[in-house]
Amino acid sequence: MRVVASAYSAAEKAAAIVRNVMATGDLGIVEKTGANDLQTKADRLVQMSVCASLAQKFPKVTIIGEELVIWVDPLDGTKEYTEGLLDHVTILIGIAYGGKAIAGVINQPYYNYEAGPDAVLGRTIWGVLGIGAFGIQLTEAPAGKHIIITTRSHSSALVNECISALNPDSVIRVGGAGNKIIQLIEGKASAYIFASPGCKKWDTCAPEAILHAVGGKITDIHGNSFQYNKEVKHMNSAGVLAALRNYDYYASRIPNTVKQSLVP
Repeated sequence: MRVVASAYSAAEKAAAIVRNVMATGDLGIVEKTGANDLQTKADRLVQMSVCASLAQKFPKVTIIGEELVIWVDPLDGTKEYTEGLLDHVTILIGIAYGGKAIAGVINQPYYNYEAGPDAVLGRTIWGVLGIGAFGIQLTEAPAGKHIIITTRSHSSALVNECISALNPDSVIRVGGAGNKIIQLIEGKASAYIFASPGCKKWDTCAPEAILHAVGGKITDIHGNSFQYNKEVKHMNSAGVLAALRNYDYYASRIPNTVKQSLVP
């Protein structure tokens, strides 16, 4: 709980950094590995701030053995941040023990940003397995509706094939893994499907802990649980499947052709 409390505080400070960088108008954008894989000045400053804060208080913790591992995404939804889609952006701090996500903190720096100039910006959501999730109102998706939420900027033929196989009533395309899990918990979507490599452990650790804390489930496309020990590969190479309710319904409808294309 001390780690969770410190992560909450670090996320609040990080949110101020994200907003300040945007206010300067100089995002300092660079490409990391290619198109749509961007990094901004906010990414770099938040990474330094969060890691420095947690490392000072918990010097023996691995921040990213088998003991406690902290997975940090300083700016989830970087592409959307650079395009001004500020409600997509989150800061993720996930805490794992024994390879399992046990707690998470998600900060939305621009939550409420469309409510007017006097609105208070930002909120911090946190959750711990066995305790619950806080800072967010749990809401069920509309009964009988299959609303799929998926990637906005990393779509592919395989992603679209998988979504079509689920025969959805509607499809929502947004940025940020943290943002997508929030949409599930708030009842705006029924399932999160990403049938592609690309998502990484720092994208899923905090959201997984919070989703599991409210009774949801997240795995790869094959139904395998994610592992978060320090030696694990960072890429979630077999995609992501998550739901607050009725996980088995969506898992049973993933085409074998999609599964064969995604190697765990």
